[in-house]
Formats: sequence, structure tokens, C-alpha cells
Amino acid sequence: MSFALGVALFAAALLLSVAWHELGHMWAAQATGMKVRRYFVGFGPTAWSTRRGETEYGLKWLPLGGFCDIAGMTPHEELTAAERERAMYRQSAWKRLVVLFAGPAQNFILGFLLVIVLAVGWGLPNLNGEAKVYVDRLTCVAPTTDAQGTPVDCTGVGPAEQAGLEPGDQVVAINGHEVKNAEDLVLTTWEIQGTADVEVLRDGATMHFAVPVTQVQRMKKESDGSLVPVTVSAIGIGLSQDGITHYNVVTAIPASIGFTGDLLGATWDALLSLPSKVGALWTAVTGGERSADTPVSVYGASVIGGQAAERGAWSMFIGLLISVNLFLGFFNLIPLLPLDGGHMAIVFYEKIRNAVRRRFGRTAAGPVDYLKLMPITYAVVVVLGGFMVLTLTADIVNPIQIF
Repeated sequence: MSFALGVALFAAALLLSVAWHELGHMWAAQATGMKVRRYFVGFGPTAWSTRRGETEYGLKWLPLGGFCDIAGMTPHEELTAAERERAMYRQSAWKRLVVLFAGPAQNFILGFLLVIVLAVGWGLPNLNGEAKVYVDRLTCVAPTTDAQGTPVDCTGVGPAEQAGLEPGDQVVAINGHEVKNAEDLVLTTWEIQGTADVEVLRDGATMHFAVPVTQVQRMKKESDGSLVPVTVSAIGIGLSQDGITHYNVVTAIPASIGFTGDLLGATWDALLSLPSKVGALWTAVTGGERSADTPVSVYGASVIGGQAAERGAWSMFIGLLISVNLFLGFFNLIPLLPLDGGHMAIVFYEKIRNAVRRRFGRTAAGPVDYLKLMPITYAVVVVLGGFMVLTLTADIVNPIQIF
């Protein structure tokens, strides 16, 4: 598949994710008796539309999102006599909250369904970094490295090969330390003196090998990214690892529930860290190194998705789409207008305010005046818009390199 087609496919998947979000609002509004006037995918001039019952459905020319027009979302809308009693702002708090939460909930549901697809089709990665480690090749032990950390040429048979290890062996433990991943094995080996007890699985059987270690010079990365020479131990093996667990249709369901829960936690942490990423994005824009954990724009995500599709890395393509949907779900719950969470915060405020008023023998107050909140809303839009421009600029001038 070509890169351009992959980009278009991922962009279309993002558009459908937004449309799915708006479907949640529409279905919930219709189920609770509210009037949905319009449901459109895209913005701008109308390309096509049709009416079913009291709702107009259609497509617009600019594929930049979508919207669901529910009558009376605020008390400032012009309403017909028939719409007035069904206006959203006049409904009970629980109905309004259900409608508002239904959009983000759709993103969470879609994310979970995609996790199931990923589990059955390609397997699920271990988010905790654990992976099965295998002997990929047996090598001699280079006595030193160059300044970039690349081992120099060497000859002869290495200690691991002499001890009897073979390519394909799964390294389970070394000196009793359970191996978590390839990096863990390397760092643990570095500290061993004398002989290493290497436990492996070969053809389903557990085997132990006594491997004498060799003292060598390697380059260690410091916290500031610099490399410093250190004297460590080595045994002469090249490693590969598999951090993917595969499932069938039955076992995929419970595994997907747990995986989605872990991913939700990671997504929440990523959302909370967004403000701290502004500096890193600015560094990337002004010529510095682009950190791999900085946010990406819709354009940047589409480019990464296109690269994944071009190389046939569909698990990465779907994984990225899962992450986007979970992020959209959480992001829309932020209690700031114009996001869904901002409207939900107003519902909670009205509910608490009226409960307090009744406590003191006063009647319930009217709906919150959205016009008084417009300055805050504009400020949020400006901040979010600036952040989007910054991520877009970074994705254009200094994109994250996945491949």
C-alpha cells in the first residue's frame, strides 16, 4: 500500500471516530426524548443530506469533524413552539448528563472493540515493558566499543557458545534473576562477576548453563543523554524479544478488558502531562531534538498511520487509532467549555446550586447564562488552538520518526 493511501485511510478512520462520537450524542438525545435537528459529518457547505423523521442527516465538504445539533443545548437558541418543551437545557440533569457523556463513551467503546480486533489479529503488547527474550545469535565478545557505543570487530567463539547455548533458546533467568526484557538481561549481565548461571527454555525443557563472563568496555548512557565508558561483563549473545501475547476469539475478551484498563490509565497520565510537553514541543520547533513522547497533531498521527500502512504494520496502525480514540474520550471530559466536560460541569453546578437554594427555602434558579461564560470559553479555545498550531508545526518541521 502506498504512503499517500495509508495517510488517507488513517485520516478517514479519524473522521469516522469523530462521527461515531457524535452518534453517541444523537442516539442518547433521541432515546431521552430530545429533538435532534441535524447530524452531519464534516463542516462547511452541504454536499449531501436527507431527512429521516425530524432529523436531517448529511455530509459536508470539509472533512474536519462533525456535529450533532440538539435543540436547546443552551437557553439562548431560537426554538419553535414544538421544540421548547423538548429543549435540552430544560431536561432533567440525568438526561443531560447521559447525552453529554454518550459522545466520549462512544470513543471508549470503539477503542475497546479495536483492542479486541488487535488481540485476535496480531496479539497485544505488554504495556509494562516485559517481553520474552531469545538468543538470536551467538557471537564473540568485542573487548571495547567506539565513541558511539558500537562494538569493535572481534573473532573467535564467545563464552555463551562454548557453554552450549543455541539460537532460539528463550532466556528465562540469569543468576536467579527473572529476565523481564532484553535490556534487563543486558544490564543484569553487566553486573555479574565470575560465572553466570543462565536458565533457558529449549523445546519446552528448562536447562541451565554455566557461562563464564568476560570483562569488556561498553558505553553507558547518562541521564543527560551523554555516553560514558564503563567496565562491564558480557557473554557473547545477540538478543531478540517478543513482547506480544496472542489470543483466540474467546480468550481475547478478558485480555482486552485488562489491556484497555491499563491503556486507559496510561492515556490519563498522558493527558495530565500535556502542559509539561509545551516546552519540548517548542524545542522541537526551534531546531532541538523531537522527543518521541511529545503529542502529535491530526496531521502527524495521519502521517505515522500512513507510514505504518505502507510497511504493512497494521498492528501499529490499529494501535495508534486505539490511542487516539481513548485520548479523545478523556479529552472531551475536561470540565471546560466548549468541551463536553464543560457542559457537564454546568449541569452539576446547577444541580448543586439548586439543592443549596432549596435547603434555605428558596426556589430553583434558572439555567446558567452561557453568555457570561463566553470570555472563559474564548480563552480556552485560544489556548487549545495555540497548542494545536504548535503540535502541527512540530509535525511539519520536526516530525517524530517511527521507522
